[in-house]
Parts: sequence; structure tokens; C-alpha cells
Amino acid sequence: MRRIDEMPGLSRRDALKCGLLGAAGLMMPRGIVQAAAKPALQAKAKSVIQIWMWGGPCHIDTFDPKPDAGRDYTGPLNSAVSTNADGVLINAALPLLAKQADKYSIIRSMTHGVNGHETASYMVQTGRKPGEREVYPSVGAVVSLKKGYDAGYKGLLPPYIVVTRPQGRFSEAGFLGLKYRPFATGGDPRRTPFAVEGIITEGVSRKRQENRRKLLRDLDSYQQLMPENELFRSVDAAEEKAYDMILGDAGKVFDLSAEKESLRETYGMSTFGQACLLARRLVEAGVPYITINYNGWDTHKKHFESMNRMLPELDKGFATLLSDLSDRGLLDSTIVWWGGEFGRTPKVKWDAPWNGGRSHFGAAFSTVLAGGGFRGGQVIGATDDKGMRVEERPVYPADVIGSIYTQLGIDPAGTLPHPQRLVARLTPTEEEGFKLGGRLTEIM
Repeated sequence: MRRIDEMPGLSRRDALKCGLLGAAGLMMPRGIVQAAAKPALQAKAKSVIQIWMWGGPCHIDTFDPKPDAGRDYTGPLNSAVSTNADGVLINAALPLLAKQADKYSIIRSMTHGVNGHETASYMVQTGRKPGEREVYPSVGAVVSLKKGYDAGYKGLLPPYIVVTRPQGRFSEAGFLGLKYRPFATGGDPRRTPFAVEGIITEGVSRKRQENRRKLLRDLDSYQQLMPENELFRSVDAAEEKAYDMILGDAGKVFDLSAEKESLRETYGMSTFGQACLLARRLVEAGVPYITINYNGWDTHKKHFESMNRMLPELDKGFATLLSDLSDRGLLDSTIVWWGGEFGRTPKVKWDAPWNGGRSHFGAAFSTVLAGGGFRGGQVIGATDDKGMRVEERPVYPADVIGSIYTQLGIDPAGTLPHPQRLVARLTPTEEEGFKLGGRLTEIM
């Protein structure tokens, strides 16, 4: 990583020709001089819903079925089903998603070769190699920077929200700092009320919250004496935002009881299903980045027992989210990004103590993209007949991230603000030593 003033291709004379430096600009350090702005990319998407499959889902059991591979690879999940996208098959355990395949595309050739949770999560969330000097921000933090308050976001809710807890074992905001970390809801959206941390206090009624606010204002004698004081006015503005989340329209977004009971049941009354419903409501409220942290996919032991429970939850929640967004005219402007930090070993470990388990597998796994300008009904890449290795069109995390940025109108080749004014690019380059397969132009 280099300092900005070490960047080739922009001399002070070039800057003057571009009109970037006036008389005052000549007094500025070279490091502050920036290249002439490129024309802004046209944004096709306004929001992202990231379904983060924490622990890593098995590609064979989901979007890359291998029905002929044999029991040692498929276990009981040995059937594929046709979808409503011509020629596209997925695992028969996902029949509802099979009916929505025209809305999403499958990347079957994801790879990075890393098998540790923390390191693989960091790679998939940032596109960067773990262990480097700099800790880069996750996609959500970058979108919060580029589409949040700094970019004129006027929403009453934070621009980056995680349901229900942060998704990584790393600092999501990296060197961008705490300002760009996600607001994590906590709680469980299945419950009524959904106890969002900092908004809903269990056992405290709305009336009691209002009385507390009135008492606080009555006791604030300094503010009453100096109502025009700028410091007090900024505190009041922050208080208004906070109370709007607790008592106002912003907080109502988290009240899932406002939805029809039949729709809630269609999503599924699981934590994941209701998180998907909440994500749709947050998109309607204009939130740029929402992550659903879907835990429980780290299935080293009794994998298929877990799949019997979790695959139907995934199927209902994910399929209903896609159809609901589409029916409301929101899918065209909302990217839905499904995947985890890696996959699971194609070969099943039947012996004790695993008793039918799958381990970490970063050599080959699947990712799904829908909406926001990505074409549906497509398959990118392929693995071999047992899902052990990528055979066609390897795709790396940075390829996916760069494609998502492009659809959001964010230049993947742009730079991030760095506290030491180092050159920090949104996505890495081959010149930096990264393997890249290229943007997902097949579906863009």
C-alpha cells in the first residue's frame, strides 16, 4: 500500500490542467491532490440484503447438486429438482426456491482455498487476504460510507443494519472506524414484541417510555435557559433521532405484527424467516445495507439431521423474500446476496464422532445473486462430478464484491479514506498479487 502522493500518473501540472488546484491549492501538500473524478457509474441498485450463511453451507446440498456422486458425497440428499429456469437444477430439498430460480443466478465456482472461519469470513466480506497489515472494511461498511450519511442519506434508520448480531469474527468497519460499524438489532424477530436492543425494553410500555422522555426534558434546566445554544441544539437533534427509533415511525419498521399473519407464516415463523420479512421492511424504509446473519451452518457432526431442520427454513424464507420483493417492485433495485465464508467438504465423514458430518471447504462453493440489475436464471462456473474442485470459470470473493459495487454505482477501482492517507482501493488488483476471475459480466 502506497501513500496518495506516491501515485503515478498525476503531476501537479496535470492537476492544474484539470482545474483541481487554485492559488490556495498550490499551498496544499501533494498527498491531498486527488485524480480528476471519473464519471459516476449509473446505479442499478439502491439496497443490498446479504444473507450470511455463518459456518458455510454445503454446495452439494443446496445449489450445486450431485445426485450421481454416491452416498459418500450426497448422503440422503441425493436428488435434484428442475427449476423454472431452463436447464437449471438445484437440490430437491429446496422446492420453493426452485420456483423462483428465474429471479437469481448461481455462481458454482466460488473459490479461495481458505478453511478457517475468521480468515475465510474476512476474505469473503472484504475481498482481501487475511494477515496483511491493514484491516479492510466489509462490504456493508463500504456501502455505509458510500451510500450513508456522508453521501446525503436522510433515512431515520442507520444505513447498515445486521439482524440479529454482527456476522463476522473481525472488525466489520476495519480502518474506516466505529462510525461505519453495523447497528445490530439483537433480539429475535419471531417474538412479539421484537426486542430490538436500544429500542425496545422488555417490560417497559410505550406510555412509560413517553413519561421517561417528558421527565428528562422537565429536568433539563440548562436547555430551557439556553434553547439557542448550538451544543444543546445538536444534542436535541441526536435525541430526536434516538427517540424516533424508539417511539416514532422509524421504530415501527421493526414491528412485524403490523404484517398480515398469513404473510408472516409464508416467510416461516422461524428466526430466519422473520428476519427475511424484516429485511424487506428495511429496504422499503430505504436502508442501503442489511445483513441477515443466519447461524448454524457449521455442521461438523450430524450434518443431515441439521439439514432436515434448516433447509426447509432456508427454502421458505429465501424464496418468499424473492417473491415478495418482486411483487412489490423492489427486486429490480435490491441486490440479494446469499452465501457463507466457504462450503463444506463434499465427502461425508460417516465415522464417529462425526456421524455424518461435513468439514470446512474453501476450494469450491456456491454463491447466489439476485436483483439489483443482476440477471436471473443463470449459472456461472462449474465444479467436477463430486463437487471437489472448480472446473470452469473460477470466481474469487473480490470478483463478487466488485460486481456488487458496480451495480450500486460504486467504482470498484476507487479508493477509501485511510487514517494514514495510504492508497486503499475498494477492491484489490492482480498487480497487488490477487487472483481474480473478473467481474460477473455474464449476469450484469
